[in-house]
Amino acid sequence: MNNLSQTSGKMTNYRWVICAMLFFATTINYLDRQVLSLTWDEFIKPEFHWNEGHYGQITSVFSIFYAICMLFAGRFVEWMGTKKGFLWSIGVWSVGACLHAVCGIITEASVGLHSAAELAGATGDVAVVIATVSMYCFLVARCVLALGEAGNFPAAIKATAEYFPKKDRAFATSIFNAGASIGALFAPLSIPPLAKYFGWEMAFIIIGVLGFIWMGFWVFLYDKPAQNRRVGKSELEYIEQDKYEQTEDASEKKQGEEKVPFLKCFTYKQTWAFAAGKFMTDGVWWFFLFWTPSYLSTQFEIKMSEGLGRALIFTLYAIVTVLSIFGGKLPTIFINRSGQNPYAARMKAMLIFAFFPLLVLLAQPLGMQFAALGKNAAWIPVLLISIGCAAHQAWSANLFSTIGDMFPKGAIATVTGIGGMAGGAGSMILQFCAGALFVYAGDTNMQFFGFEGKPAGYFVIFCVCAVAYLIGWVIMKALVPKYRIIEI
Repeated sequence: MNNLSQTSGKMTNYRWVICAMLFFATTINYLDRQVLSLTWDEFIKPEFHWNEGHYGQITSVFSIFYAICMLFAGRFVEWMGTKKGFLWSIGVWSVGACLHAVCGIITEASVGLHSAAELAGATGDVAVVIATVSMYCFLVARCVLALGEAGNFPAAIKATAEYFPKKDRAFATSIFNAGASIGALFAPLSIPPLAKYFGWEMAFIIIGVLGFIWMGFWVFLYDKPAQNRRVGKSELEYIEQDKYEQTEDASEKKQGEEKVPFLKCFTYKQTWAFAAGKFMTDGVWWFFLFWTPSYLSTQFEIKMSEGLGRALIFTLYAIVTVLSIFGGKLPTIFINRSGQNPYAARMKAMLIFAFFPLLVLLAQPLGMQFAALGKNAAWIPVLLISIGCAAHQAWSANLFSTIGDMFPKGAIATVTGIGGMAGGAGSMILQFCAGALFVYAGDTNMQFFGFEGKPAGYFVIFCVCAVAYLIGWVIMKALVPKYRIIEI
């Protein structure tokens, strides 16, 4: 029986305005995150004498610091509330994004040089010092960026739980989570040209300022649904419909915003299942986000400042954006057609998505075959990688939604942060190993399944990425085989 009252008032749709704000925040998040990956190989690497090892250390430290911050970011959002927590988060990461621009100035002052040309022309021990000092400067800026960005998903997931009923959360999450793809989509169209014509420093500053603009809108647009004058009575009842559903577990109606002690969250298998899903798969997404431009440069000698490079990255994330949104809708279809509970429907959808990354296994072999035929081989790996990345985004949207299915709203941001920490730790391991492997493969001309040098290293990592989702799904299913709401 459903006790949701009917009203004659006009149904407002303000929840989609909030979803749009979450979408733009995530877009800005990934634009800021992408500036380094799109500028390091062509602009920053020659200036500071970096190799893949330096870049791998920077991305791995970013990942682990992000992971640590995620552990506490969720609790911070619970304490501050969604509105203030999000403002602090995006404000800090925007400052961190802009800080990257001063790394060159600090490096010049540290080594006694006076221009980027002098830095790039240095040799011997001076070049080693430049590489080391600049790397640590970027690490500091990257850690500030990670500190702020850690709050994005806990705040966004909490806002989604506040503004959407359970049946719509995966779809709403898939929409705002598509901001990651949109950010990555527009990054190659905007960042390399900015770096080419205005300098890589201005690319960081211009993209970083977008976050401050977003903050101005958030201040005036966001309040909790019951306190927001833009949310009509009918819409509020629609948002809060789960409160009126008669369930066997009556505790769900009582808990509401009840806070769950931080350490107690670790006692639930549901927390560990979410963390396992994040640990196994977040690193895959971040690897392709951080390393695809370098992969295209290494394997196919394609620069991001060239039209072909921008077209390839744009196409990759255009496919990801379109396909991932439909992935968030799939569990709703299962629920409506079969009456499955939300967790069962999401796990069924996630199992389907877990098979698509296996196509990444074909990226290198098919790319090599087309190259031997004299074709433009880069398109094949990019298309296959895009399918794997789209599957990740669809997987991620449903993975995030499992928290709201089983935890009270007062614990959602905290559990999201715990899972984010696990995802960041997994990414740190993959990023560090990738950087070290690429340097080793290049120095030793490593061979693996017919590939030599750095391409062999990339194929090794592609194999890991391809099977990560199936392993993650099996672990999650073993920990939480059936839908069960947390009882406080």
